[in-house]
Amino acid sequence: MANYEFGIDLGGTTCKIGLFQGEEMIDKWEIPTDTSDGGKNILRDIADSVKAKIEEKAIAKDDIKGLGIGVPGPVTDDGTVHNCVNLGWGTVNISEKLGELSGYPVKVGNDANVAALGESWMGGGKDYNSVVVVTLGTGIGGGIIINDRIIAGAHGAGGEIGHMLVNPEEELACNCGLHGCIEQYASATGIVRTANRYLDATDTESVLRKEANISAKTVFDAAREGDALALTIVDDVCEKLAKTLARLATVVDPEVFLIGGGVSKAGQILLDHVAEPYKKYAFHACRDTKIGLATLGNDAGMYGAARMVLD
Repeated sequence: MANYEFGIDLGGTTCKIGLFQGEEMIDKWEIPTDTSDGGKNILRDIADSVKAKIEEKAIAKDDIKGLGIGVPGPVTDDGTVHNCVNLGWGTVNISEKLGELSGYPVKVGNDANVAALGESWMGGGKDYNSVVVVTLGTGIGGGIIINDRIIAGAHGAGGEIGHMLVNPEEELACNCGLHGCIEQYASATGIVRTANRYLDATDTESVLRKEANISAKTVFDAAREGDALALTIVDDVCEKLAKTLARLATVVDPEVFLIGGGVSKAGQILLDHVAEPYKKYAFHACRDTKIGLATLGNDAGMYGAARMVLD
């Protein structure tokens, strides 16, 4: 009986790999992501690392159920990814290629969706069947899990929450080429941009004016201490995020929204400032949807990838 599975979270700099025995992660490690020569060595490096761990643990081949992997790009149902720019890839059927290299069945998903599945399975959403995860980092990622299944969509772009429109009047272009995406306001970089706009547009006294390098953390720290301008910035950012969640709720109606990523370290002040306007904008049937924090951190992708194998 196959007792073990590997959960792999492939990033542009490092690849995190977890060895699981059922629901339990029993080992984890990282290898560098070799993006030279169009990333042609990446999947071979992963396969070699997996094989080395199997040998180290003296695990029989028949005891391996398979490999799951999350990759930074849209993934089609057959395990093909198109244009992973930060890996140097064009079109690659990862399921087929990594399966050949490793000798095991391979399940593939978009990294944000897979991380959301991990949070739904063993993280902040483990007590729920329908979860939306919003990751606030340098950009905004996300994943939609309904009845314990990833909703990836026809083009693998389901869960691209960061590119939902919140401000059609925005003149600055988002990284995706559109204008007014929520990523431009509620990501770590978006919060800094919003803060600088307020600082430039007002003469309001604020501790933020003494900061040489404003960050999302300094904005939330100042707001927590009662700084009036910082609170205005937090209110602005969180209201836009709340509108985004309210719109999502009318489409997928999750039991809980989980907020993760570096910005989520702000904690309760972030949740409070999102929850209040959310109730104002949400459809009445969705008004009591819970909003909480993701809990698995950088391990979420490995957990989600392993979960795909168990499915």
